[in-house]
Amino acid sequence: MADVDTKVGPTIRDDGVVTTAAPATRRIHRAWFVAGITFLALIAAAAFRSSTGTLIEPLENEFGWSRGTTSLAITVNLVVYGLTAPFAAALMEKFGIKRLVALALTLVALGCVCTVVMRSAWQLVAAWGVLIGVGTGSMALVFGAIVAERWFVTNRGLVTGVFSAASSTGQLLFLPLLAELIATHGWRTAVWVVAGFALLLVPFVLWLLADSPEQLGVRPFGADLSEPAPAPVEREPSAGAARTAISSLVSVSRSWTFWVLMGTFFICGWSTNGLIGSHFIPAAHDHGMPPTTAANLLALIGIFDIVGTIGSGWLTDRVDPRNLLLAYYGLRGLSLLIVPSVLGSSVDPPLFLFIVFYGLDWVATVPPTVALCREHFGPQRAGVVFGWVYAAHMVGAGLAASYAGEIRAHTGDYRIAWFTAGILCIVAALSFFSLRERGTYAVRRSPLQEAGAQLG
Repeated sequence: MADVDTKVGPTIRDDGVVTTAAPATRRIHRAWFVAGITFLALIAAAAFRSSTGTLIEPLENEFGWSRGTTSLAITVNLVVYGLTAPFAAALMEKFGIKRLVALALTLVALGCVCTVVMRSAWQLVAAWGVLIGVGTGSMALVFGAIVAERWFVTNRGLVTGVFSAASSTGQLLFLPLLAELIATHGWRTAVWVVAGFALLLVPFVLWLLADSPEQLGVRPFGADLSEPAPAPVEREPSAGAARTAISSLVSVSRSWTFWVLMGTFFICGWSTNGLIGSHFIPAAHDHGMPPTTAANLLALIGIFDIVGTIGSGWLTDRVDPRNLLLAYYGLRGLSLLIVPSVLGSSVDPPLFLFIVFYGLDWVATVPPTVALCREHFGPQRAGVVFGWVYAAHMVGAGLAASYAGEIRAHTGDYRIAWFTAGILCIVAALSFFSLRERGTYAVRRSPLQEAGAQLG
């Protein structure tokens, strides 16, 4: 982790000539401080999103709302969260990461405050869906992917895996706490805790986060020290964030690889945030399990996801990402098909094994998906392209939240929802057989562009 923080200073030789050289002392590279505050910001974004499952029943009991109403608010939250991601990536390119993340954390806190004082269902949708959706969407995994791309050359896949695990860490830290607070002090106290944590991080973001290594005159971690530090990048003021995001979408939409990544990540969101993240606690409660026990199981998924996602990042640096994704989606699909037979009033060994396995696989799909975006569309566009892929993830999650809620309302259980998600994951796994080339920048180019590429 210790690397020379490569700011260059003046040196005077014996003959009086002034030269520049890297300092001899070794210290922790600034990239690790940036990674640390990025990790904490991602945890804050995950904290409220992971808490929605614990809030469904308390809100229904207090306000008399139906499962369809609360599921609609979760759906709007997840869809807005996902659709914000590609535009947030473009805004980070234009205005910088630091300012956007500080604003996003403030929006999360404001949305929590509005949730505490709301009185009607439309206010729930506005607070959860719009304010918190935009705030957390601005700190989606796209944020982590951009930081890893800019600040790391060595271990980029591993760092991406660590950032992906931040959502699980937020779930791990907050779910048991929030469930206990709801049981002992009411749901409003739990929401105030999330708001306070988000606001507490704002000054640390302004202090520690930096937009790029070039801004500080240092090299990314693991970069070639024999090359001079690059000059700060001048941002183009006329380039609109929306225009950048949409033009990138139009360009990459000609690629079959892009549609495979979007479709499979849609299914990833459907089977994780939308189904397990939103409905596991009420589904377990339907089988007689106490909500606090179900919340602890969901947090346990978070523990194992940290291991699985970091391990997936390590594997992504060494194994073809397509093969990893084929295995991840296939095994996830098979595991979801058995959920109705393992859920019960107590934590029996089959349910515990499902929790362990599903935790290892929860967002293990992120590092290889990010790697494929980089390989096929280039490092310059990888952040925005992954933003659109991640938008599909959250749209899938939002639709699954409503779909599962409606299934529960009409049939009295979640059985059909589990089977649907399992079949979709198996379809996602099979789709990777259609990706035969690796690292081809698979956007179609004109004959003139192809000729230029060959000459280059």
